[in-house]
Amino acid sequence: MEAKSEVTIKFSGELPTATPAANKKVEIELTDQNGIVFTAQVNAKSWRKAETSASEFADWAGAVSGKLGVRTENGFEIVDAGIQLFEKKAKEVKPDVAAAEAGAS
Repeated sequence: MEAKSEVTIKFSGELPTATPAANKKVEIELTDQNGIVFTAQVNAKSWRKAETSASEFADWAGAVSGKLGVRTENGFEIVDAGIQLFEKKAKEVKPDVAAAEAGAS
């Protein structure tokens, strides 16, 4: 049976460290809670867009996704990686239905 291995590495708080790479790419490294290092090369244009979003959004979360690549010395490579940042919206406080009904009687 053939299967596809796709991964999404989520992060927030600060952007990962980036270093310029060949072919208009930027190499980034993310370390998960278990100390596994994920290395990915994303388009420089996508990286600049992520940097802009990080500075514009008050609260945000990001994700790097792609195909799981070869094992490296201390982690894995992410192939054909992309990066996205999402603005975290403040959650709407839902009124407590039970309290509203109790107040109405």
